[in-house]
Amino acid sequence: MKALVIGAGGVGRAIANIASRRSFITSMVIADRTLARAEEAVYRVKDPRFSAAQVNAAELEDLRELIRKADPDVVINAVDPRFVMPIFLACEIENTNYIDMAMSLSRPHPHYPHRETGVKLGDEQFARDWNCEERKIYALVGMGVEPGMSDVFAKYANDELFSRIDAITVLDGSNLRVEGANFAPSFSIWTTIEECLNPPLVWEDGRGWFTTEPFSEIEVFDFPEGIGPVECVNVEHEEVVLIPQKIDAKKVNFKYGLGAEFIQILKTINMLGLDRKENVDVQGVTVAPRDLLAASLPDPATLGSRMKGKTCAGTLVRGLDKEGKPKAVYIYNVVDNEWSMKEYGDQAVVWQTAVNPVIAMELIHNGVWQPRGVNGPEWFDPKPFLQLLEEYGTSWQVREESAVGISV
Repeated sequence: MKALVIGAGGVGRAIANIASRRSFITSMVIADRTLARAEEAVYRVKDPRFSAAQVNAAELEDLRELIRKADPDVVINAVDPRFVMPIFLACEIENTNYIDMAMSLSRPHPHYPHRETGVKLGDEQFARDWNCEERKIYALVGMGVEPGMSDVFAKYANDELFSRIDAITVLDGSNLRVEGANFAPSFSIWTTIEECLNPPLVWEDGRGWFTTEPFSEIEVFDFPEGIGPVECVNVEHEEVVLIPQKIDAKKVNFKYGLGAEFIQILKTINMLGLDRKENVDVQGVTVAPRDLLAASLPDPATLGSRMKGKTCAGTLVRGLDKEGKPKAVYIYNVVDNEWSMKEYGDQAVVWQTAVNPVIAMELIHNGVWQPRGVNGPEWFDPKPFLQLLEEYGTSWQVREESAVGISV
């Protein structure tokens, strides 16, 4: 399989690192706006199948030219979600398959942003499903860790463990800390702000999709493998769009284990207007406050050697088991930063994100998954994915949870 990866940040570099160990990859081009970053990603793998290129992910014609030149079987979007639609449309125009880890951006309801949905995450992509079908290409969307692996866990629970699902809550938490830094997020602050300060999205049977105030439904969840209790809140996330399309559940939501301190920091960022995406003039220089904030913080890809702890991605499912008895499980994957740095040289959060599109590519290459049109991870059999997850060096677990309050 020939692949073109757009973005040589932490996730793009980790994709190259992971893919270099798999024989199904015949060639992979790593492209970035900054050629030196792409060249560095290629240098790390020291593999003749890999090469670097330069591209501006905001420019449709620049993307189209690179796609024609690289002639890939699939394009992997590894940049932040601002650039989803230019890359998606470039692939569509050039009849090229596409995979991403974050979907097209939402826009809040103009009058009732904390009650009703406006444009949801991924709406612009699913609106193009007919065209991808007609062109006989696929767009596998939301194929990172969350969304991605978390959706696979939900599909596994639906297929193998439950006869009725009352609630699916994706819960993400960690105890990661960066030595010597007061505030250094382990993932893109631009994307984190987008997820956490937009109105959270919730699905309920009979009501459909709706939104709430940011940081709603606060709860403390006890994460496994020593991470422990973390304060979690509702945020906007793609699983809430994807899961209800293929899994019959009474409620679907996503809760991010931010912790009280990070929640307060995000509230302060919002209060000061530093989350704004619109440009402002600063002494003759035009810049968006959120871009300035992101540029001022350490690059998450560079933090691995100073980072300690573990990160957990998982899906909590409540309902009735196959025998009709109350059941609740948390299906999860934990990555220890010490392990990912030792084995791959990539910090835990970006490695945990990057492994999933590579697994998906291998399943597609082998004909196990056969996407057509715009699809999410839950469109497919989860078991082959979970088997490969183990082969790639990580594991997944099922933890029994309290079934109190589940009616028969």
